[in-house]
Amino acid sequence: MSVNEIKKAIEHLSVEERLELMQWLNQSGDDDWDRQMKRDAAAGKFDKLIKESETEYREGHTKKFP
Repeated sequence: MSVNEIKKAIEHLSVEERLELMQWLNQSGDDDWDRQMKRDAAAGKFDKLIKESETEYREGHTKKFP
């Protein structure tokens, strides 16, 4: 089934069915994203950003949230 066929099929879903599909898609996307973030963190891809943000905080270059 092509993406265009899927899009056309979605157009024929009821509001409830679209909501169910959206919830399922959002859930599966979050899972993929979470797994990728964990892999990147374990590989040290965020280490530089963490060090930079800690330095900025120590030097007073950050703002408090209201």
